[in-house]
This record gives sequence, structure tokens and C-alpha cells, in this order.
Amino acid sequence: MRNRRGLIVVFLLALAAMRPSVGIASEEQSKEQRELFVTGAKLWPVYCAQCHNARPGSQFSPAQWDAITMHMRTQSIMPAKDMRAITEFLKRTR
Repeated sequence: MRNRRGLIVVFLLALAAMRPSVGIASEEQSKEQRELFVTGAKLWPVYCAQCHNARPGSQFSPAQWDAITMHMRTQSIMPAKDMRAITEFLKRTR
């Protein structure tokens, strides 16, 4: 059941990534940033949803997300590249 819920979350997040209203404009964002966003959408349920309920990206400012994710990185054994992707995802889902 938990795995199914995670898949649903990933699907919804990926769907949100395709909507221009979530802050991803292909002209404004580099290919690397778009790839980080999509990777972050996939990794969020793997790392974060195990302990946290989903939070909208708009709950915190980009600077606050930087601080929050840095703190969580120190609390976990997550690779830095994965945290960068999750941070990009959270900051862009405003």
C-alpha cells in the first residue's frame, strides 16, 4: 500500500512538473535545472515521504528550502546530488 501511494505521489509530481504554472518555463530554465526538477520529483517520495507528509513548495521561500534541505542532508545519508535535485524540485513547485 505504501509503495502504491509513493507511485501515485511521483505521478502527480511529474504531472505538476509538466504544467507551466508551477514555475518551470522552458525558455527560462536550463536543461540541467529541468533534469534536476524531474529527478527531485522522483526522489522526494523515496527519501522525504517516508517521514514527512507532502508539503507544497509554496509553504517556504526558496531560501528557506535551501536551509531546510541542508539540515535534512546532514540528518540523512543522502548523496549531495540527490539533495540538490530535491531542493530544485521543492523550490520550483511554488
